[in-house]
Amino acid sequence: MKVVKRVQTGVRIEARTLKVLKGLAEYLDLSLGELLEGVILHAFEGRAPFGKATLERIEKLKSVYGLDLSAADAHSLSEGAEKADR
Repeated sequence: MKVVKRVQTGVRIEARTLKVLKGLAEYLDLSLGELLEGVILHAFEGRAPFGKATLERIEKLKSVYGLDLSAADAHSLSEGAEKADR
């Protein structure tokens, strides 16, 4: 095992995406941070982070939480009126 230094961060993320990530982390018995680290490290190497069974679970979680975003949407998201209400 490699020893790392973790830091607390405040990251803003789309609400349904966060729900899916939290559900997936629970399903995989990981913390949200551990899940994100794994996804990011795989992405940095151009590798897919999930196998078929996990992708099927992600689709179920997306359906449960109404997540209809895809990678094609990643660079065209904007915040709605809720942000202005703060």
